[in-house]
Amino acid sequence: MFLALFGSVVIAGIIGYLAERTGFTQNGYLSSIIICVGGAFLFHFIVIMFGIGFRAPGWNAIAASIGALIIVPFHWRR
Repeated sequence: MFLALFGSVVIAGIIGYLAERTGFTQNGYLSSIIICVGGAFLFHFIVIMFGIGFRAPGWNAIAASIGALIIVPFHWRR
């Protein structure tokens, strides 16, 4: 259980870094990584509580990271 959580955090950090590096977002490296890690944590606990998501924790982390990068910056943008 903990290894899946740590793996999700590592994958989310990589996704956040790559999103900034490729120009997908312009939040800053640290902000994008924090947004992705937060989304991965949230989705990991939703999977534990409700059992929804993909079978592999890695796919859950990728989907949650991309979703968080899309939702969070647009929610706070004016």
